[in-house]
Amino acid sequence: MTNETPAGPTEPTPTPGSRTVDPRSLRALAHPLRMRILDLLSDQGPATSARLAAQLGENTGTVSWHLRHLAEHGYIEEEEGRGTKRERWWRRKDRTLVLRTRDMQGDPQTRQALEAYQRHYLERTFQRAARALSVPLTGDWVGAGQMSDWGDVRMTPDQLRALNAELTAVVKRHVPGPDAPVPPDAQPVLIQFQNLPMLPEPTEPTEPAAPTEESE
Repeated sequence: MTNETPAGPTEPTPTPGSRTVDPRSLRALAHPLRMRILDLLSDQGPATSARLAAQLGENTGTVSWHLRHLAEHGYIEEEEGRGTKRERWWRRKDRTLVLRTRDMQGDPQTRQALEAYQRHYLERTFQRAARALSVPLTGDWVGAGQMSDWGDVRMTPDQLRALNAELTAVVKRHVPGPDAPVPPDAQPVLIQFQNLPMLPEPTEPTEPAAPTEESE
């Protein structure tokens, strides 16, 4: 598991090494290719635009433009003392991104960017889980993972926030710190959970029927 995956549509408390995303930088991040670039820098470490382009199936110029955009908004930074003037190495800057969705509802452009980010985020979490399931497990890893679904739960907003806080605290207790020694049998582990309110679809208001004129 990596702590560098951007936070989803929940609202966790900022911790050391995390960054609270403001509306302006969210609009810069809410692009599928930039989010994929950030994923690769999180999962595989620093890389050049050429390496990222090869993995993403994009041309180097396009990836370089998106890298500069991410750097401008502080999501990534150049790795000092590595590379050349023509070959720059980029690394992820903050380990965790925190989104406070309640602060992003007033401005229509920001709300649109938030919806795009959340949609791309859910698509990426599904793709990452699908890749994990496609690899056959061996040895002690068989049966170590879990997939669960509770689809008929009734909760209040405060109960859901309390559940989020407790689940996050449990994950943090069990995940080693970035400087902790890595056991020889440790492998990357994907930890995901989504708990989203399943509210009814809004209904379109119906206009009252026009009054009819009755002839005398």
